[in-house]
Amino acid sequence: QVQLVESGGGSVQAGGSLRLSCTTSSHTYESACMGWFRQTPGKEREGVAMIYTDGGSTFYASSVKDRFTISQDNTKNTVTLQMRSLKPEDTAMYYCAADSSGCLVHTRWGYSSYKWWGQGTQVTVSS
Repeated sequence: QVQLVESGGGSVQAGGSLRLSCTTSSHTYESACMGWFRQTPGKEREGVAMIYTDGGSTFYASSVKDRFTISQDNTKNTVTLQMRSLKPEDTAMYYCAADSSGCLVHTRWGYSSYKWWGQGTQVTVSS
């Protein structure tokens, strides 16, 4: 059974920073497209940032580019999302996702492309 274990999140004021981490097994982590989606009530889950663990290519949604950084730690099978300059509109439930598809251009932003999901962690940014 594949598990994605998330940590981090919480509440912060606008302009602040938070970090999310997602850890999985070495089997799942190897050559995986891993990243973060977020969702608010009544809205579809949207992709935020992805990383291809085989090589480290990264991909960002335009709304978070230059504010968020996704990185990997191969020694811990962990992907981290560093979020800076947070805005109230970043408030959402954040989900870690992983798939063996390779972060292909036509699939990386579609939540249905991802096989494995974390339990979600809440990020709240107050103005």
